[in-house]
Amino acid sequence: MVNIALPPGSAHFVSLRQPPSPGGEAAASGVRARRLSREERVARIEFAWQVLGTVLDPEVPALSVRDLGIVRDVIERGDALEIVLTPTYSGCPATEVIERDVLEAIEKAGLGPARVALQRAPAWTTDWISAEGRRKLAEYGIAPPGPAGPGDAVPIRIVGRRADAALACPRCGSKNTERLSAFGATACKSLYRCVACREPFEHFKAL
Repeated sequence: MVNIALPPGSAHFVSLRQPPSPGGEAAASGVRARRLSREERVARIEFAWQVLGTVLDPEVPALSVRDLGIVRDVIERGDALEIVLTPTYSGCPATEVIERDVLEAIEKAGLGPARVALQRAPAWTTDWISAEGRRKLAEYGIAPPGPAGPGDAVPIRIVGRRADAALACPRCGSKNTERLSAFGATACKSLYRCVACREPFEHFKAL
């Protein structure tokens, strides 16, 4: 039997599957699905959102996929959950890893079956990073992005030097910083150095 723990305050579990009865198709498959109540379906989706908050981004492990804002929805499709993700940019090498990690987390939590659907429009923007995510970025030593600004979304946009001049060091807070490279460890980040504390740091580009 697969159980779902409901949110705090609930004193019971949701069973997605029941033990098979002897003989018939149920015995062959090993499980027999039952229809969930509306309360159980809502609890299942709420718990899925909680679980997704524990799935870390492989390129910036300080953030969960929820912090990053790439989880757009969790939808019931029959007896399965559909996790709707928007990749940070076209061709992002971390997308397949994130898909796998999301499905593994959902299955381990007893919320399966599940699948991932990629939603590419509207395109992801750094404006979707949560306030908590921005705080975590700074604590991790990465300067969080500023507002993405108006206009059509593009895969990667390099912020001009004039806009970067006031970038604050995430370590000491000084705005006396300089850009060393337009690209850091990944395409979505650039490399900076703080003149005041002499420490290098990355900046998450505004997209």
